[in-house]
Amino acid sequence: MLTETQAKEIEQEIEDVSAGNTRIKRQAFKDRNYPNTTWLSGVNYYFDRSASPIVRSVFKKGAREWEKDTCINFKEDERGKTTHQKKYSSSKRFIDEKIVIAKDKIRVHVGPGCSSFVGRIGNSQDLSLGRGCESIGTAAHEIGHALGLYHTMSRHDRDQFITINMHNIKQPLTQRDMSAIKADWIDQFEKKTPQTNENYGITYDFGSIMHYGGTRFVEHGQVPGVHCALTLAFSASFNKKPTMVPSDPMHQETLGSAFVSFYDLLVLNNHYKCFDKCKGNAKAAKCEMGGVPHPRDCSKCLCPGGYGGQFCDKRPSGCGDVLKATKEYTDLSKTIGDPNMKEKEDFEICYYWIESPPNTQIEVRIDKISGNYAVDGCKYFGVEIKSQKDQKASGYRFCAYEDEDVTLLSHSNRVPVMIYSREGQTEVTIQYRYGEVP
Repeated sequence: MLTETQAKEIEQEIEDVSAGNTRIKRQAFKDRNYPNTTWLSGVNYYFDRSASPIVRSVFKKGAREWEKDTCINFKEDERGKTTHQKKYSSSKRFIDEKIVIAKDKIRVHVGPGCSSFVGRIGNSQDLSLGRGCESIGTAAHEIGHALGLYHTMSRHDRDQFITINMHNIKQPLTQRDMSAIKADWIDQFEKKTPQTNENYGITYDFGSIMHYGGTRFVEHGQVPGVHCALTLAFSASFNKKPTMVPSDPMHQETLGSAFVSFYDLLVLNNHYKCFDKCKGNAKAAKCEMGGVPHPRDCSKCLCPGGYGGQFCDKRPSGCGDVLKATKEYTDLSKTIGDPNMKEKEDFEICYYWIESPPNTQIEVRIDKISGNYAVDGCKYFGVEIKSQKDQKASGYRFCAYEDEDVTLLSHSNRVPVMIYSREGQTEVTIQYRYGEVP
């Protein structure tokens, strides 16, 4: 959601570029008021009375997804609540006390659908988590907007990575329809120009949490607690056909992720200059696999998905294992999730590494995948297989029975695999083996 000023600026810059005028240099995530549109002093927020306990919970967890891996702090500052700030002398003797009221803050409420302004606009600004939006992933997406991020599929270079099927996207609503739980979807796909879009040299990520889904509709049952009509209302497609097709077709189900990606974090950390803290620091960690010194602790690393440890050279801790491939197929079978199909806020995740001898490549085949809710981004359950060359990017995600027999070849002798679920019980069996590099 853009302010009137933001919308006019973008419109003017597109006209300027079309006319060959490149003097105006509004960059993505940066308007003319940057850095005043960022939350450099931290994000203050409060909950409207309409916010249910689950809305409050998922918002806080969504905020934590950004906070823990950036230098951005979040603080609950209830409406009308004042903060007493005390001042002490060097001997810790009380000197003075003043009342501090946060001027700029986010009002979290239950409105029509999921929405947020882009960046800090000043005073109190709304972020809606309406019916059907009560998940950590959706909250993190809307918080991403509030922090200053636009949709990934609006990047100026998107045509290199994705094809937009405009004829499948819902058309603008009439004034009479504005009260419906819908949006002007066409605007959500508006492509920015190089003058309106700065990506900090970071490439496109199909698994960005700021990316819309493709669209895939619920096929094997209705999502618990979400009426089918509402599910369709939140889709950009009016005819159940894909609104977007990635250049790599294997990433179709990756679109619409429920996870904050490593590239999302890189963009936001650059936008808030969080990495400046570790530049020139002799004690900064030497990270592997494309990791970077962590903005909150330069001695450890911020790692791509599927990697962990202090220097990104270990498998993430917890459920999972390091598996050694042979020249014959070996099965990895895992059952994860709640058999009672009760929706949970948090994911259960198991991390595996499949490894093979040097100078070999690994073949991974999906033998079985079962679950009830195959939706965009595999938001409820799925398996992510990182067989691609760029290990910093999101891997391929799968969650439909049609994915059985899909085979992937690695670009190295290690393939991270993540099996996850927060809805129902998921059974995944993959087969793996290695062969010589052709």
